[in-house]
Amino acid sequence: MTASIHSPDAPILIFDSGIGGLSVLGPIRALLPLAPIVYAADYAAMPYGTKSEAEIAARVPALLGRLVERFRPRIAVIACNTASTIALDHVRAALDIPVVGTVPAIKPAAALSQSRVIGVLGTEATVRQPYVERLARDFAADATILRHGSADLVLAAEAKLRGETPDAAIFADAMAGLTEQPGGDVMDVVVLSCTHFPLVIDELRAAVGRDMHFIDGGEGIARRVAYLTRDQVWPAAASEGRVVFTRLDNAQRHYSAALATYGLGAPQLL
Repeated sequence: MTASIHSPDAPILIFDSGIGGLSVLGPIRALLPLAPIVYAADYAAMPYGTKSEAEIAARVPALLGRLVERFRPRIAVIACNTASTIALDHVRAALDIPVVGTVPAIKPAAALSQSRVIGVLGTEATVRQPYVERLARDFAADATILRHGSADLVLAAEAKLRGETPDAAIFADAMAGLTEQPGGDVMDVVVLSCTHFPLVIDELRAAVGRDMHFIDGGEGIARRVAYLTRDQVWPAAASEGRVVFTRLDNAQRHYSAALATYGLGAPQLL
């Protein structure tokens, strides 16, 4: 079903519900500039953060199976915390290529925090997952973990990449969801547990109004992809990446400028 790992043209498949996976693609491009890329966004079901676990567990493996059948990638990256925390094991069981997931960067956040109060900002679906609790127990047992889910922040990031200016109140409300919890006044690290959120990190920093570290998993994912493909052959020159959306209307066509800054072509309908 998959392309040979010895084929230079076998791409890296990057998958997200929307445009958030660009925050993962950027670090991957930095480490592997010659890698062919296929970027896939499931706009027909976006946002994932408001879906049930059963919906995501059924949809994501089936869709990724279809993408792998069509594009024959050498590796797949689920650049979505919600999909990874719910469906990663299902996807790995269904595919015969390496699959790299995206999970909240609680371990590096715990190493960075001085106050021992850490915020986890994600979608509603991600922050309620037992996986987050396990990460906190394994890597930040001595810290207080504050969680907040925001679907509006996902939509704000999408709007920004369409060239729009989101309402500043969206970012203020997202940060207040953490800072107004008990202990939030001394929180010093926020884990951005949705790949959309690094795309609006400047707006989040402005909204919080004080020094705070924001951390995400993009660079760690890129290092993992580079390691898993370390002995493989790439094309001699970089090429424009392919983009496919499961829904393509006028709103999605407005992403072309943002996609081009990441070395991607215009979106096509899957």
